[in-house]
Amino acid sequence: MDSRRPGRPRDRRVDEAVLAAVIDLLVEGTSVEALSIEAVAARAGVGKAAIYRRWPGKDALLIDAVSRVKGRPPPLVGDSVRADLLRLLRPAKPPDERLARVMSCLVPELRRSPERYRLYQNLVEPRREAIRQVLRRGIRTGELRPDIDIEAAVTVLYAPVLAQRMTRWHPGLDEADLPERVVDLVLAGLAAPVTGPAQAATRAPDHDPVEPDVR
Repeated sequence: MDSRRPGRPRDRRVDEAVLAAVIDLLVEGTSVEALSIEAVAARAGVGKAAIYRRWPGKDALLIDAVSRVKGRPPPLVGDSVRADLLRLLRPAKPPDERLARVMSCLVPELRRSPERYRLYQNLVEPRREAIRQVLRRGIRTGELRPDIDIEAAVTVLYAPVLAQRMTRWHPGLDEADLPERVVDLVLAGLAAPVTGPAQAATRAPDHDPVEPDVR
């Protein structure tokens, strides 16, 4: 999300220096509350006016800086629901190790500040919407049941991976293969029932088998 004001093109080197300064300060332990335009300007080696010409305030600057580290959701190929969900839930290669530290600075602010809560939602909504698109497509193609609760499914798919990535919530789980395990577990409940000969072959008989006459 680009929150900068419209106008004539600016020096991209200044943009990059400012965004890098925000990330560096957060990674070094500066809280979101303590982060200031003055501190960012000093770290980036620019004047405050240069920042305000590009961003209306700190929250807009934070959105652009964190979005830069978080990255955009990968493009959806459409080969299967499972494949696209794995693309969305697996970390980028190579993963940016700064992301967990940056997000850990932002998360404590969510309950204290409605503005920061909206900022966080702006950051995570694109990936949530991409997951919705995959699930809706799966319903249209018949891969998924038509009666699934899409919002609950998005949460069940996304939340465990996000929590593990940010907090290492379960030390016994490997972050590398967790997306695959979550996707397979959830799809087992969302998949449309199999129909046709394959299902008939595995269905239990509707009557007791006839015992052979051995008299």
